[in-house]
Amino acid sequence: MKKRSILTILYIMIVLLPLISTTFYYSNEVKEKDKTERIQHAKWVADIHEKHWNSLISESVTIMDMLSVTATSIREMPNQMEGILYETNETDPRYSGIYLLDSNGNALAGNTLLLKDKSLSSQTYIQEVIRTKDTIISDQSEKLSNGQDVVGIAKPVLDENQKLIFIIVAYLNTDNIQNVTEMLTPDDQFFITNSANKTIMFVNGNGNSMKNHEHYSLPIERIPWKINVIIQDADKQALRWKIINFSLVIFILVHIVYFLTYHFLLQRQTAQQKKENDLHKLELVGTFAASIAHEIRNPLTGIKGLVQLLSEKYTSEKDQTYFTVIDQEINRINEIVSEFLILGKPSVVKTDSINVNEILLDLMPLIHYEAKRHHHECEFTIPDYPIFVTCSKDQMKQVMLNISKNAIESMKTDGKLTINLELITNECHLSIIDNGIGISPKEMKKLFKPFYTSKETGTGLGLVVCKRIIDSFGGTITIDSKINKGTTVTISLPVTEEHDLPIMDGN
Repeated sequence: MKKRSILTILYIMIVLLPLISTTFYYSNEVKEKDKTERIQHAKWVADIHEKHWNSLISESVTIMDMLSVTATSIREMPNQMEGILYETNETDPRYSGIYLLDSNGNALAGNTLLLKDKSLSSQTYIQEVIRTKDTIISDQSEKLSNGQDVVGIAKPVLDENQKLIFIIVAYLNTDNIQNVTEMLTPDDQFFITNSANKTIMFVNGNGNSMKNHEHYSLPIERIPWKINVIIQDADKQALRWKIINFSLVIFILVHIVYFLTYHFLLQRQTAQQKKENDLHKLELVGTFAASIAHEIRNPLTGIKGLVQLLSEKYTSEKDQTYFTVIDQEINRINEIVSEFLILGKPSVVKTDSINVNEILLDLMPLIHYEAKRHHHECEFTIPDYPIFVTCSKDQMKQVMLNISKNAIESMKTDGKLTINLELITNECHLSIIDNGIGISPKEMKKLFKPFYTSKETGTGLGLVVCKRIIDSFGGTITIDSKINKGTTVTISLPVTEEHDLPIMDGN
């Protein structure tokens, strides 16, 4: 039940929460990006039409400027402007009429038949021209007698004394302009409003409903109008599919992470259980060893004494050989019992600040002898200054001898054993190096596991005991090995703080 709760929490933390949060975030980002793109598109459309209207007004003003020059030269005979105005109007379909008015707004020349009356003095923009003597465009559309919707542009014609003598009026055909603008952006809707926010024309759509739609407004530079481009509606289906596709990808990824995490936790749990089983096994062995150690050693002591007495009585070479073998096996039994005791609940061992140099010097003859017995060379590197660590002298000897013996036994004939002692950044480093057969990566993983051994007669407890001892001193033991190249065992121990020791580089 507890495991199921943990898995549920794990699934919520790794799958559900990231999936929901990333999808929510991505959804908002996609919608914001889409809205930004739609607004940018509306700006682009508005900019196109704003430039088109400015160009149209500029061209119309230029034409009216040329007409005003002509009108000034024939001010006494304004009827002569009739043909010029008519020809100019016919050459450009954007115009529905071009007229020459007197200073009071009465029509003098042009296609006057299209005017309901021959006076435009009542028109607001005509009055504005008379008042300001400036070019003015009508702020609203008007309908001619032929039914055409037009927008008027009025330009004053002044004499050399800046006196108003004529007014030239050009009517822009809004239907023609609308057709052209529809061709520029056929898929976009917009409407044009005047300074009073009254709609002048609708493009690619109709009705005031467009005004209630979200739109982007851009003023036209040459006239007091605004272009209002409808911001297109979001393609909800496309957005929905984009979000669904993203969610599916995230769904797959978070489940991969979940299963990898679950696999990792399962492996760690398995390793932890195995470790606990090994510890439990060691505790059982320790308990067993502690309960029968004395019972084993007592008869062994008696047997050892009797063997010594018999060896003194039977002195033949053959008998002595038997007694030697018996004595060696008894010692071996004692060693195994000692290792079992260390594996159990550790007893309180007296530690002291010990000079490692002295321990190594004490063991040097024994290691030399063992190496020579196997036809190997042995080399020691011991510094000329003392290195003190807090440990048990006897147990440190046991560790050094055990590892040295393993190194010697791993080498073939004429091997070389190198033992280096050095101080590196306030830490004692003891390296035991051989050029033996090495250890495979597969065996390396099992080295410190109880009861694993590559020897035919080994107990698989030697390295475990060594590690237990070094751990109890606050140190570490590491092994680096290559097949057919050799093995390096490094024991690292913190030096005793109360001693003033030289700091070495270690390189």
